Amino acid sequence: MKSNKSNIQLVKLVEELRKQGSVEQVNLWKALANELDGSTRHRRVVNIYKLNQHTKPEDTVVVPGKVLSVGEIDHKINVAAFNFSALAKEKILKAHGNTLSIDELMKLNPKGKGIKIIG
Repeated sequence: MKSNKSNIQLVKLVEELRKQGSVEQVNLWKALANELDGSTRHRRVVNIYKLNQHTKPEDTVVVPGKVLSVGEIDHKINVAAFNFSALAKEKILKAHGNTLSIDELMKLNPKGKGIKIIG
């Protein structure tokens, strides 16, 4: 399925997610591709406090959209997202967590084991 998006980075990511989903038979990557290929208006936006509420220490989560900085985080988590606000990234790193792009996460964990979608 061809996308009519003008963001080349996004189009490339969606293609890679679909390819990885087919090769590895991982529905997580296919679901993320469908989320990111949808309307920008419906893209998920998640605040730090929500990540804090719905995760445990050492969890790995993916946000098919943008992570914003409202709230605090009190434990270490790994967060992959299409985009982060600068302050959100800073807060996650301050809690000794890790921020990744979705592409980096897909390369680190091609089978998608232990990853939750948040948003």
